[in-house]
This record gives sequence, structure tokens and C-alpha cells, in this order.
Amino acid sequence: MAETFIEVLGISCSYAAEPVLEGVKLSVRKGDFLGIIGPNGSGKSTLIKAISRVLKPAQGTVYLDGREVYSMSPREAARLMAVVSQMTGINFDFTVEEIVLMGRHPHAKNLRKETREDLAKVGWALEVTKTSHLRKRLITELSGGELQRVVIARALAQDTSVLLLDEPTSHLDINHQVEILDLIKELNRNQNLTVIVVLHDLNLASQYCDLLILLNRGRIHAMGKPCEVVTQKNIRNVYRSPVIIKEHPVYGCPQVTLLSKRDGHLRDRGMKIHLVCGGGVAGLLMERLVFEGFEVSAGTLNIGDADWEKARVFNLELEEAAPFSPVTEKNLESTLKLMERADVVVVASIPYGHGNLKNLVAVKRAQERGKRVILVDGTPIRERDYTGGKASAICAELIEKGAVVVDSTVELLAKLQEIEPAVRKTRSRTI
Repeated sequence: MAETFIEVLGISCSYAAEPVLEGVKLSVRKGDFLGIIGPNGSGKSTLIKAISRVLKPAQGTVYLDGREVYSMSPREAARLMAVVSQMTGINFDFTVEEIVLMGRHPHAKNLRKETREDLAKVGWALEVTKTSHLRKRLITELSGGELQRVVIARALAQDTSVLLLDEPTSHLDINHQVEILDLIKELNRNQNLTVIVVLHDLNLASQYCDLLILLNRGRIHAMGKPCEVVTQKNIRNVYRSPVIIKEHPVYGCPQVTLLSKRDGHLRDRGMKIHLVCGGGVAGLLMERLVFEGFEVSAGTLNIGDADWEKARVFNLELEEAAPFSPVTEKNLESTLKLMERADVVVVASIPYGHGNLKNLVAVKRAQERGKRVILVDGTPIRERDYTGGKASAICAELIEKGAVVVDSTVELLAKLQEIEPAVRKTRSRTI
């Protein structure tokens, strides 16, 4: 296992007495590709500045290959770390080639003229960033995307073992975003280049980075592999934004789809709903409950069922059974536990066969233990009962013992809103 190459030891940074980073600790191994994500103002750029010794923290320190970075001279540090800053304002009429050649300054001895090695490194950096055709152009004549690629070329010409990048794709179109990150990934893999990159685009961060840290208000909220960090819960809690997270169809990494906030998807109602669903019938109802701010669990669902797929998209807690297999007694007991943790059990208007009848048995037992039950009966139960009347009999018993019947999602939401105060009151007494 690779040893720690960069170690951040409890650093805290402030601007004008306003804390920006508080007690941040992390370890980076040689050859890691680490992404830093988080909302605006969470401390991402400040962390890059602290690691690159641009900003000395008020507390804590940073070690690079066993040496404290703040004890290094600027030239020493520049031989080890190359930095691509977020804002690059170059107002002098240097050519692109001259700008990239500046990346060789840490390796120069005294004021000698550039060597063949220097020119070779510059030529390579221009070529791989696809800026060779710009080499004689003045830097002040470039577009924002062209300038960004030139600045990355200068960092690559610096020929270091660590590359720190703060929003390297911010001014690039999607084609150049992919080209630059492909290049950095290739250098990371083939030359064991250690990369730490700040990215706003969560999908790019998830796709290219091996490890991620999620910053929130100057602290590390989550750290690990993309699948461990880019979760619906983390993104919702940190960004306060409604999202759907699915697996990338090719790379398998989590991919984020944004949702509008206009429908109040971020409301946390403080109510837990267990949804009895299946057969691909209740997907839209499940979506609506999640978007309305309810905490939803589901099951028992067969693996591969469309409602199971939807529950996985929303990262719901669920009980699952093998594909095309009946609900077992073990499934029933696990489902009952989910129901007991819920405030309300909602039974969707789904078909019943002998394979999923135990879900209704679980509802009956939950009701006997005092759980509120709402039946969505958009299609009468007799038209979707394939159990010889057993499902209809259980539903009739549920209604007789106080289950509420609604005809639509609109009626369901109205009923949930009606009982919400009582649920909150009950919960407050049990806390």
C-alpha cells in the first residue's frame, strides 16, 4: 500500500477573522487523483492555496513527501508542485510560447538561456493541450477557454510530481473539458502524477476522480470513493438541492441529475412513509412522495422490478426479494420493521398475486400494532386481485379497522397534510 505523500494536518484558515477552513485533515498517497467538491464558499480554493503554500494556515500544517511545505523556498516548492489557479489575469503582451516557457523557471540555473530540455517540455505541453497552433499568439488575444488551456500547459511544462488545479474546466466547452481531464487522468495513471483538483461539476468529479472530499462550511462532510460521497443524502444536505443520482451507464460512477426547486422538493416534512408498491405501478407516486419531502421506504420488491429500480434511483431504504420469487416470511418480517419505523403505511393501487400477498399481511400486522394505513384505490381491489379474493378480504378488514381510502395521489397528499400535525405531535412526545 502506498505511503502518505501529502498530509494535511488539522489546518484552519480565515480571511479577515472570518473562518473558512476549520480543522481539515486528509492524507493523499502518491499517484492519487483526488477531487474536492462543495458549494461556493465551502473552502475548496482555500484548501488548494494552503496546500500550495500560497496561504499559510492559522493552525495546522501541510507536509509533502515528509517535508513541511511552508519551510520550502518558492523555487523548491515549484519543483514539486504545479498550480493552476482559478483566476488567471495576464495583462502583458507575452506570446503563448513565452507563457508556457515560464513553467520552466523553477528548473533554471541563474539566468541562463532555456535548454533543449526546456523547449522540448514546452513543445510537449503545447501539443498535449492542443495549443501548439497558438504558440505565437499574444496571450491578451485569447478567449477564456484558450487561455485556460495555455495556463494548464504552463503547469505541465513545470514537470512536477504534484498537480493542483482549481476549477481547470471552468471556461472550457464540454469537448475541451473532457480532453483536459482525459489528459490529466492519463498523466496520473502513466506517470504516477499526484492530482488534487477542485471541480464544480459533480458528474465530472465522479467520473474522473478516484477519491473525493466534500467540503461544507469549511469542514469535510464526506470523504471516500465517488459512490460513497456523491449520494442523494450528502448532496441534499450540503447543496440543499433536489437531485436524482443514477449509475453512469458506461463507467458505473454516480451521475447527478438536477431537479427544480420550484415545487418545494427540499421540504423536510419530518414524516416517514412506507410505500407498499410493485409491478412498476407506483413509480410516479414514489417520485411525488420523495419530491414532497417525505422520507420514504419501500418493499418488499423483487429485484429488477420497475418500482425496485425507481427506489434504487432515490436511494430509498427497501426490502427486496429475488427476481420473480415470492415474498418470504423473512421478507415479511423485515418489511414489517420498515413499517414500524414509518409514521404512515401507504398501500399503492397495485395488483396482487400469491407471490406478493405477504406484503398485505405485513400491512395488516402493522395496523394491529397501531400504525396508520392509507389505501390508494384508484383501481378497485377486485379488479387487481389474483389471489382468489384473499387480497380483497385483507383490504376490507383494513378498512373496517380504520384504514383510510383515497382515489388518487392528490387525495393522498391532502390526507397526509391533514394528519401531519398529529404525526408531529406524536413524534415530539416520543423524542
